Amino acid sequence: MQHLIHSIGVVSSPYTQKFGIPRQPQLVPAAKICITLNPEFSMDSVRGLDGFEYIWVQFLFHDAVAEGWAEMVRPPRLGGKKKMGVFATRSPHRPNHMGLSLLPLERVDNLNGRVQIWCKGGDLLDGTPVLDIKPYIPFVEAKPDAQAGFVSGAPEKLAIEWQPESGVGQLSTEMRELIEQSIAQDPRPAYQEIPERVYGMEIAGFDVKFRVVGNTAVILSC
Repeated sequence: MQHLIHSIGVVSSPYTQKFGIPRQPQLVPAAKICITLNPEFSMDSVRGLDGFEYIWVQFLFHDAVAEGWAEMVRPPRLGGKKKMGVFATRSPHRPNHMGLSLLPLERVDNLNGRVQIWCKGGDLLDGTPVLDIKPYIPFVEAKPDAQAGFVSGAPEKLAIEWQPESGVGQLSTEMRELIEQSIAQDPRPAYQEIPERVYGMEIAGFDVKFRVVGNTAVILSC
């Protein structure tokens, strides 16, 4: 019997392009996302979900499908210079292009008959199709002492410096935190170290320009 997978909803996210998306969930707490379920799902489908603090979100790396997949990939945590098997990484270039994120659940709403699930710490591209949602159950899924292979410890963060002419004064506190936390994760390709290069990142309607000098990201404009 053939089983088909369909999306159950879609993500609204401040990240409208791949460059700048956090490489893991929860690294940018200020990145709030909303999952709007398809019309066929009523509030009955999420009854009891608001009793959980975290949820698993299974999704499709839709923007990477056309790029195909690779058996060996270069994880950013290894500087982009060493290859690992795709199943030993979280690369989007997978045979089925499926991703999995553990996100803090903020609330569940109903807007005009559509279920909305709000989370923070999102690492998802705007428009991402969601395939499934499951509650996180700590006593069976939390393994803080487990070996983590080549991924040891949280990544180092860049310091943030705003240029006076950057326009930082026009930003709300929430938007400034989102931009700072996103850039602090160092979205550059792992192999790039070009101090004079200016990078551009679209986030929540802002076109942010910055460059990296040493361990500091200098934000030039927004």
